[in-house]
Amino acid sequence: MKKLLIKYKELITYIIFGVLTTAVNFVTFWLMNLVLGEKLYLLNNVIAWIVSVIFAYVTNKLWVFESKSWKLKVIGKEIPEFVGARLFSLAVEEGGLFLFVNVMHFDKFSFKLLGFEITGTLIAKVILAVIVVILNYIFSKLVIFKKKND
Repeated sequence: MKKLLIKYKELITYIIFGVLTTAVNFVTFWLMNLVLGEKLYLLNNVIAWIVSVIFAYVTNKLWVFESKSWKLKVIGKEIPEFVGARLFSLAVEEGGLFLFVNVMHFDKFSFKLLGFEITGTLIAKVILAVIVVILNYIFSKLVIFKKKND
């Protein structure tokens, strides 16, 4: 069991911090929907993205991929690559939200679950979150935090 934990430590910590990053994103998105209104869902999603990218960079750097250096040379490479990859996944998410809400009209339905209103927009965001997490892992693992011996 210990060997498996060691072998899959990076993936396990990525999943843990990915869930936390997704929670940061969803809570921020939900709060922005309350403050600005759900009609501004694309703007609210961008604000949620900004907050969650900051959280994700720090957690991925320190605990997932263990890139401990804060030297300007290192972060000067990592941050633009990280933000660039996240911009790509944001474009995927924004495009997907537009498709689900404006084309497929997911915004036309909602239901109550445990006292919470689950909207079609939220369901679309959950579907897209799975796609985004996978894309972000691939970019982080293979490009941004790639170890020299990989």
